[in-house]
Amino acid sequence: MPWIVGVSGASGTPYAAAVLRAMLAAGESVDLVVSRASRLTLLDETGISFRDAHWQQDLREWLARGADGKPDTFDVDVSGVRHWSAGDLAAGPSSGSYPTKGMLIVPASTACVAGVALGLSKDLLQRTASVTLKERRRLVVAVRETPLDGRTLRHLVTLDDAGASVVPASPAFYAGATHIQDLVDFVAGRVLDAAGVGHDLYRRWRGDLGGARPTT
Repeated sequence: MPWIVGVSGASGTPYAAAVLRAMLAAGESVDLVVSRASRLTLLDETGISFRDAHWQQDLREWLARGADGKPDTFDVDVSGVRHWSAGDLAAGPSSGSYPTKGMLIVPASTACVAGVALGLSKDLLQRTASVTLKERRRLVVAVRETPLDGRTLRHLVTLDDAGASVVPASPAFYAGATHIQDLVDFVAGRVLDAAGVGHDLYRRWRGDLGGARPTT
């Protein structure tokens, strides 16, 4: 069964790329939903246009790019990905009878969080998240916004009450980050931890103070 990865319009497309690379490296199948708003963000942050008719080519170019914007940083096989158009409300993931392991929304905008919390289902991403909740499957929401106002905080509590895992895109520094990719990978790793998907994206805490400091 596949995992569904939804990419909403929040800034943070490198987080989504890191999650997708790690899932594919772990041998997971992925159903991908890229919202219309996220395509604008992707274009702004990477210069890549994500087109339904050429999604494999565009996805490969996106996932090969490092968090610093350098192209061809990673070698990625996207054959394990199936793409669904965000406007296709008749797509497989729109139904609870379509078997999946769960869904990750990374990054999740506040508009996406509100739509899922309120059950609006205005596009395939929101509809699939609603289906994931009603079927009691795992939903991980990597919210990427600051500051958070009371409305968004209430929406996040609603999602938590419904069984979702809320994972703010908040990198930590105890893992010995020396590059922007390390910070991105830490967030992606915590998203995958919440989903129960194995990875080696960051150095885990072992209880040794200063253990992540580089030796000289």
